[in-house]
Amino acid sequence: MSGKVYVIHENPQWIPPFAAAFEAEGVPFEEWLLTDGSIDLAVEPPDGVFWSRLSASAHTRDHAHSKEFGRAVLRWLASWGRTVINGADVLELEVSKVAQHAALRHAGIEVPRTLAVFGTDDLAASAARFGAPFISKHNQGGKGLGVRRWDSVEAFAEWITSPDYEPSPDGITLLQELLVGRDSSITRAEFVAGDFVYAVRVDTSTGSFELCPAEACAIPGADGVEPEPLFRLRDDVDPALLDRYLAFLAAEGVGIAGIEFIETRDGRTVTYDVNTNTNYNPDVEASAPRSGPREIARWLGSLLPREVETLRG
Repeated sequence: MSGKVYVIHENPQWIPPFAAAFEAEGVPFEEWLLTDGSIDLAVEPPDGVFWSRLSASAHTRDHAHSKEFGRAVLRWLASWGRTVINGADVLELEVSKVAQHAALRHAGIEVPRTLAVFGTDDLAASAARFGAPFISKHNQGGKGLGVRRWDSVEAFAEWITSPDYEPSPDGITLLQELLVGRDSSITRAEFVAGDFVYAVRVDTSTGSFELCPAEACAIPGADGVEPEPLFRLRDDVDPALLDRYLAFLAAEGVGIAGIEFIETRDGRTVTYDVNTNTNYNPDVEASAPRSGPREIARWLGSLLPREVETLRG
């Protein structure tokens, strides 16, 4: 097999929009479901371009080891000189909000005040030092799961000793300042191949932190009917901010990502999440001037001739 895009992932529910895009662009592709299997380290990988869509939320689908499988596979591919989009170093960004925070801060992008707490013994005391109100979140998160708002340290201290406590999968809990938006929204900016595709305004008026845009993540209303779309195109994002994001992604070797930020009531623009296995909302895609999945398929397809020619000498 040669001249093919390999999509490395662990969640088949997120693949259909990308499969449709590859088909529409005439780009041959194959899914690599990384939930089990093996690799022979002495055997050369197949010809092609490899795109990692491994997710920080894999543990919520009983695929907790997929990130470890990914670390092995992506290093193996790189050792053979294969073209890997969102490779091993990018996977570390995906599965660690501490890594994201450090990289964004280093790039001069404003991030929220954050305390990383290792284990649980010091959680209550750390929260007391940090001060309420605040939010707690998992260092290895995804889809907004594990994010909670706390208006008192006492309520947090009671929760972490209760049966309802949800430990972070990697044992690192983040305490983060509560950011109050100037309106009930956050913004997610989408990037492919060093290019800004579009921005999405996400309605947060319900108070939920679960803001996954994919159709597979949609939460039905109480009567089983889909709620009104929470995701809408936004066309007034500061170009200077987009330029900073593009420089950040280039420096970190990220080919495909969605970056989330909030514009606060006190005039700050704070960036708090980098999604390197980004999904796209179907309502937004239907009205967007460009399609995120189609841009990805077109770009990865354009890499195939160079990759095959290089490998075959």
